[in-house]
Amino acid sequence: MSEKYLRIRYVKSMIGAKERHKRTVRALGLRRLGDEVVKKADPAILGMVRAVAHLVEVEEVEAPEAE
Repeated sequence: MSEKYLRIRYVKSMIGAKERHKRTVRALGLRRLGDEVVKKADPAILGMVRAVAHLVEVEEVEAPEAE
């Protein structure tokens, strides 16, 4: 059984966003507009993504790409 991963891209500025949302975006590992991270799709990450869905774009990927 393959694990599912999410590619999360930071696309909208946090100016004017609630402090809680700013901290959530930072906790996801996103710092600047255009940043991308790949995270395992577990309940904690899914909840964080749902909370800041208006600031990020999410795409499901099979496995993280090796760099």
